[in-house]
Amino acid sequence: MYRRVITYGTFDFLHIGHINILRRAKDLGNYLVVALSTDEFNRLKHKQSHSSYEERKAIVEAIRYVDLVIPECSWEQKIDDIKKHKIDIFVMGDDWKGEFDFLRSYCDVIYLPRTEGISSTMIKLGLSKEL
Repeated sequence: MYRRVITYGTFDFLHIGHINILRRAKDLGNYLVVALSTDEFNRLKHKQSHSSYEERKAIVEAIRYVDLVIPECSWEQKIDDIKKHKIDIFVMGDDWKGEFDFLRSYCDVIYLPRTEGISSTMIKLGLSKEL
């Protein structure tokens, strides 16, 4: 059965945790869409990426598990993305558990365990200590 999967994120300071979630998301289906937070959306979330949207997009597009990268511009776009891209499974890290259950009327919602001991925040903190 052909299954389309979507996940969302900023994917700044790409690390093994990102690769693990993308690999596991792709393992759930045949086609993986990654909605990548734009620089403008990150500002609305009070987040600042080290790399620009275009740089992060080029990096994520180069990952073999990813079939399509689309911009994430708002919190509200998820239902439209699911409909437009005919998504069967919505995937997020389990730190978001329960936050996206409202999407279950549109597709399956799966929360995957995060990779222990690594996060973009940890990398940023480590770099700031080194400077």
